[in-house]
Amino acid sequence: METESEPYVRLASLRQLHLVVAQLSTARSLADTLQTIADGVVEGLGFEIAAVNLVRPEGDLVVAAVAGSQGAEAMMAGRAGSRASWDRRLSMGEAWGNLRFIPYTEGWVLDDDDVPQWHPAGPAPQSGDDWHPMDRLFAPLYASDHELLGVLSVDKPRNGRRPGAWGREALQLYSSQAAIALSNARLRSNMQRALVRLEREQSALRASEESFRQAFEYAPSGMAVAEMGGDQHGRLIRINDALCRLLGRPASAMRRYSFSDIVHPEDIGTLLRTSAEGGRAELRLARRDGSYVWVSLRNSVVADTADGPRFLLTHVEDIEDRKRHELQLAHRASHDSLTGLPNSAELRARLNGRLCARPAPVVSGVISSAPGGPAAGTDGNGFPGLGFEDAGSGVLASTGMYDPHHTHAVPPTGNVQGEKGLAVLFCDLDGFKSINDRFGHNCGDAVLVEVARRLSAGVRDNDTVARMGGDEFVVLTDGVGPAEAQDLAVRLRNAIIPPIRVDGRAVRVGASFGIGWAGCGMTAEEVLQSADQRMYVEKRSRSKGQRRAG
Repeated sequence: METESEPYVRLASLRQLHLVVAQLSTARSLADTLQTIADGVVEGLGFEIAAVNLVRPEGDLVVAAVAGSQGAEAMMAGRAGSRASWDRRLSMGEAWGNLRFIPYTEGWVLDDDDVPQWHPAGPAPQSGDDWHPMDRLFAPLYASDHELLGVLSVDKPRNGRRPGAWGREALQLYSSQAAIALSNARLRSNMQRALVRLEREQSALRASEESFRQAFEYAPSGMAVAEMGGDQHGRLIRINDALCRLLGRPASAMRRYSFSDIVHPEDIGTLLRTSAEGGRAELRLARRDGSYVWVSLRNSVVADTADGPRFLLTHVEDIEDRKRHELQLAHRASHDSLTGLPNSAELRARLNGRLCARPAPVVSGVISSAPGGPAAGTDGNGFPGLGFEDAGSGVLASTGMYDPHHTHAVPPTGNVQGEKGLAVLFCDLDGFKSINDRFGHNCGDAVLVEVARRLSAGVRDNDTVARMGGDEFVVLTDGVGPAEAQDLAVRLRNAIIPPIRVDGRAVRVGASFGIGWAGCGMTAEEVLQSADQRMYVEKRSRSKGQRRAG
């Protein structure tokens, strides 16, 4: 079963992976892109050495970039290996998805071929999962048409072990983005050369136009040319087949639009900034069937030194699969893998999102939950000069930033009729350990899944049900009073009590609930600890038999 620390490690790894992937789009040339790819492996993927082997026009592969070791760079940089030797390597060893791992027990036959190689010094492995200095791990870089662009080779994991499932998945995702960056860098280089020829070589205008047309029309990703300035600013005047296929629209129809007509309403600001300044953006474009597709859009302003901007050249890359993969990775990092519920890290994030650093202000003896408390510079009664509010009120615990629309969370006092607050129901299952001990963890896991389902079915759509770990669950429910919270705890306990059928047998668990109240000025840990303590008080107040019966 997953430990509580794993989501934090994965989330940190995911953030680092996002950072190095983002760096791929900042390189301005093919050489910069190659070095950025190698550097990203060392900076974000847990390997100490990386090299990019680039396919040359004649077919062999040259070591174009090395990161992490001056010795490796001195030994390999600029040297080439034959395509036949590389094809042999990519057919050996173990296939880890798109990766190719050659253990040292098989790789000795490659020691004398013509591929440049450098092996770091290191201890012999102590177990089967330890990394050997002679182990080899390769990530082929393929274009969208499956053309081999190069091979990314990595070595010497920082933890001294062969990558596990998470590390392999991260390396595969990074290599796919590196291939896109490399393909785009080559395409941009070709396009820029074509555009320079169009501007500077008037004598070869027709040949340059044909070169541009072919690069534009037969580009594997979408390309478009739009007008700049005047009444028709932004109108598409030229669209290639790849973009028409991506959006499911014929070229004749596309020429009636600008990108602002088909961009998702939430992304219009991003599009306008990119169109005005050039550069890159990720946004959603509408297909003919009404659905939206995520694309990476890169604009280049083609200018004339005399007349100013002439038109906008736009490169559109389909990134739908990558976005879906990112969402899946983010979901795995913030949700429990067994039950699918938010995990403890996500629960704390949601709880912190409702709490600010200062308790709700008291106005005339009544705690106020209005956004931001009394007006800044007043005493709560509208009179200036007393400086009641300070920078702490409305500063969210989750971001550390001031939110003027923040509504204070106030624990009910019981003195005012109709009080509402943010209730935290801490649930601990009774009798669960005996099920694990008697019937095994598979049965216990099935019970946890069913309990999670019953809890989720018993709350409102805007409530949160999270698994803290083990047999502990937490429910966040906002806008309820003490009686409503107590009633909810009773209903959820009654929902858990009925027998649960697992593999033909009926098992039962009970549940103990503790109700805490979240309030601004408290931390998420304090809120959860309060509810946890109340749960144990409630558990001890009942006999063991009563607890098992719910």
